Amino acid sequence: MIDILCVGEVLIDFIGHQAEVEINETRDYHRFLGGSPTNVAMNSARLGLNAVLVSSVGNDGFGEYIFKKLAEVGVDVTYMDIIHKKPTSVIFVSRSSGTPDFIPFREADCIISENQIPTETLKKTKIFHTTCFALSKNPAQSTILKKAEEAFNLGCQLSIDINYSDKLWSCQEEALNVIKSYCKLNPLVKVSEDDMFRLFEKKLPDEEIFKFFHNIGVDTVCLTLGSNGVKLSQKNKDIIQLPAIKIEKIMDATGAGDAFWSGFLYAYINKKTVVECLEVALKLAALKLQNVGRLPENINIVSKLL
Repeated sequence: MIDILCVGEVLIDFIGHQAEVEINETRDYHRFLGGSPTNVAMNSARLGLNAVLVSSVGNDGFGEYIFKKLAEVGVDVTYMDIIHKKPTSVIFVSRSSGTPDFIPFREADCIISENQIPTETLKKTKIFHTTCFALSKNPAQSTILKKAEEAFNLGCQLSIDINYSDKLWSCQEEALNVIKSYCKLNPLVKVSEDDMFRLFEKKLPDEEIFKFFHNIGVDTVCLTLGSNGVKLSQKNKDIIQLPAIKIEKIMDATGAGDAFWSGFLYAYINKKTVVECLEVALKLAALKLQNVGRLPENINIVSKLL
């Protein structure tokens, strides 16, 4: 069985070396493997899950680096594709304790075709996970929507991180239509306050955010609140709220949401209660916030969640 099939962007993140400065003031960048589905796949593999990544890279040095890093943690790359006429996608990111600024240069990451996600693979998948980023551009958008519906009909649990940014979409209306198309398949939904502010162009009360997603077909919505922790709403049930874990110094927020959701899905696959899923998620996010780039490579991260 495949525990989690992550479909979407794989990127090279160039994260600023200078802390708490915007990109226009950043002098130096350090290279990291990035992309939200990629982070979830790598985190999941390190947690002992059978994680598969479906994405595309260019036929270049960055692509080679990506395959090397994925292999080091045991992510299954059987369904990865190499695009010969497009370079690997890269993103420049400011280093910040809050939501970072970024400039995307997208090329190969959005070239995902249906033959990369065979029906036989979906039949043995527990969770099909993707992101709003991955859905923002064709052909990946149409491929993901079609294969998500197929996965749903085969009994697979869907998942999505609504990491919306207007830098990636042609217009807000298109984004909302695509989000609704995916959410009618009742995925586990992860959103942040910043995501929702960008999507709706105003600050909505938490209850309105939950109501929006419940009305379009979602049973479980997880809203991350930064230093204020997390709220989770299940349709027709009381809202659950947990505080964030206190951290002395935040080193880098890039990928913290991915770490959180990796922990949540790991606990979900292991049939933990919703509260236990949130507790594991918060622990993994706290561990990530204390490190620049990915989760630290020289520790057993499962032991940190016990």
